[in-house]
Amino acid sequence: MMQLKKDALWIRQALKEGKTLIGSHIFAGSPMLSELISSVGYDLVWVDMEHTPFSGMDVLNNVIAVRAGGAASLVRIPWNDPILAKPILDMGPDILLFPNIRTAEEGRKAIEACEYPPKGIRGYGPQRAAMFGECSQAEYVHNKCRDMIRALQIEDINAVNDLERIADTEGADLFIIGPNDLTGSMGVLGEFHHKEVLDAYDRIAEVFYKKNKPYGVSVGYNPETLKAWKERGAQILFAGYDTGFVRDGARSVFDGMKEIIGG
Repeated sequence: MMQLKKDALWIRQALKEGKTLIGSHIFAGSPMLSELISSVGYDLVWVDMEHTPFSGMDVLNNVIAVRAGGAASLVRIPWNDPILAKPILDMGPDILLFPNIRTAEEGRKAIEACEYPPKGIRGYGPQRAAMFGECSQAEYVHNKCRDMIRALQIEDINAVNDLERIADTEGADLFIIGPNDLTGSMGVLGEFHHKEVLDAYDRIAEVFYKKNKPYGVSVGYNPETLKAWKERGAQILFAGYDTGFVRDGARSVFDGMKEIIGG
């Protein structure tokens, strides 16, 4: 049975209601895999441009596949650059994520890339985002373009130190924590339980709780780690990825067959 189709407005409402949402990641870029993973029941599926060779057409095809599977799409662009953001905005993903925001000024730059003048610098030319012309220019500019969720990624200790100002960024709807690069910026890459890292996690939770701002986290699949982030108030938990799912399935079948033949 096809699951309920989820989109940006559904995500906004779910976050407003205090729900905890489940997401996964796409790195292979196969639309068929993206549709399959989305159809399992995930609320969001993350299409990554930062650590993949995805072209714009790859992103578009995967965003369409995620929608077909019933999940909301998040696209992370490679850098906080309006030139990189513009074509993705026009594709109409449910969430656009700007990586490695380190200061409030960088946060404002990201939001300006999403807004039309006079509030921002975005050039007009949406296609899929404006339903291929079914949505008028006035309706899109003044209403529909704000349906999309603008997200800032917090993954540097400098961002943690400036978090109160970053959290107040006008137009930023969501914040995503990246523990890997956060630990790297602290000189302890991968040491997720280092005391100073845990202190940074606690500060993140404290600031977002005080500011009443929704945030999520992207981590490897570890039940205890995910529970800890949920207890800190993270409302979106991203874990697992397409190639990892294929690897685990392929290894399981291979190991089983080797046992059958006695190899």
